[in-house]
Amino acid sequence: MSTRAARMPLDAARIVRVAVELADAHGLEAASMRGVAEVLGVTPMALYKHVADRSQLVDEMLDLVVAGIRPTPSDANWTTAVRSRILAARDVLTAHPWARDAIETRTRATPTVLAHMDALMAAMFDDGLSADLVHHAMHALSTRMWGFTRDVLPTPQPPADPVERAQAMAEFARVYPAIVRMATTSPHAGDACDDDAEFLFALDLLLDGVDRLHRSGWTRPRAGRL
Repeated sequence: MSTRAARMPLDAARIVRVAVELADAHGLEAASMRGVAEVLGVTPMALYKHVADRSQLVDEMLDLVVAGIRPTPSDANWTTAVRSRILAARDVLTAHPWARDAIETRTRATPTVLAHMDALMAAMFDDGLSADLVHHAMHALSTRMWGFTRDVLPTPQPPADPVERAQAMAEFARVYPAIVRMATTSPHAGDACDDDAEFLFALDLLLDGVDRLHRSGWTRPRAGRL
């Protein structure tokens, strides 16, 4: 660190910027109070005058990132507005991969985080969606409102040895024929999935479905067994 940098006044904004840079380069765990202090050339105790604890630091790191989500056109219909804002969030979070873990580990929503959620809901309300449908739509979007999804089941990895691999695939095809049919005959069989295309497919499917319910005058079914 240069002498000039070391002499720069320490404040919360500078601490958060350095923490974000550390997380961008080395992951969220690297942005510890000790790690940030080392970069700034101060003791960890010096940070506590400006940031209460690591949890607050991560909250403010996330706020800085979320604040970069660009606004949506005010004259757009609700599906266009929501889609545009979610894709803007995806752009921002792609530049800061650690933010996904930060979002999923937060125990409270900051005003900046709430503002993003509020903007999505406001676009729906402005086009006449009912509060009940907005409620269900936000649940359905889940992490997609931040521009990402999580695969809940990992794909099995076949053995590296060619003979063992062939045997394993033959057995897999016998036991799980539908999975193998999809994996070997779809247009992108053998290729890595296009994350952006898969994300857009699911997002558009959800938004189109909610819009269809809205246009049909959907109301919540009576409570009861499925």
